[in-house]
Amino acid sequence: MSATVLALKDVHKKVANSAIICGVDLQLQQGERLALIGPNGAGKTTLFNLISGRAAPSSGEILLHGRSIAGLTPFQVNRRGLARSFQVSNIFPQLSVQENLRVALLWPLAYRYAFWRRLSGLHDASRNTAQVLEQIGLSSCRDALAGSLSYAQQRALEIGITIAGGTDLLLLDEPTAGMSRDESAAAVALIRRISSGKTLLMVEHDMNVVFELADRIAVLVDGQIIACDTPAAIRRNAAVQAAYLGEGGWP
Repeated sequence: MSATVLALKDVHKKVANSAIICGVDLQLQQGERLALIGPNGAGKTTLFNLISGRAAPSSGEILLHGRSIAGLTPFQVNRRGLARSFQVSNIFPQLSVQENLRVALLWPLAYRYAFWRRLSGLHDASRNTAQVLEQIGLSSCRDALAGSLSYAQQRALEIGITIAGGTDLLLLDEPTAGMSRDESAAAVALIRRISSGKTLLMVEHDMNVVFELADRIAVLVDGQIIACDTPAAIRRNAAVQAAYLGEGGWP
């Protein structure tokens, strides 16, 4: 049996007097790809924020490799082995592509601030940067400013930054949002490649992407998980269709 990487136990989040997350229980196993879906306002981003340390739960437990991360800061959560991308690309636009990746690699390689040290002399960082560039298909753009990349390339770069630290749990927030069909297909291939051997939790609205990538799908409605099962079972689930898609069924 695979080890549990992430476990949420009776997680609640209230803002003022409004309940946003209402008793979520969820587990991810080592090497699993799980998609979190639900209508707008269901609480998906809030749940991602709770897991990644951008917000603290009002009650409940969030365990990463069996250790509580509830209430830790984002950098503390990251150093426990979790990395997250965002809906809007979160890169350094005035740095080159390879500089963006090299910055992400410094801490995992145990480099700390030292103003006399040239980054170009850090050969292990340069080697690892080249490897990530190859993984995400941006080797030919290594010296380009990140802000000059196309939207799809910027999303690929952010995924590269996410995996650069070598974390084993990836949270991807709408990784194909705003992409054309061809760009989305390329992103799916990239996600499949970079998540091999890792554990993946993603929020995604494109159901074609969800059904293609996910081992399991969790459906969040009004802050509660109403179903969590295989793609085939979710596709047949009448309650999911009614809550998430209305009476029209799957696209």
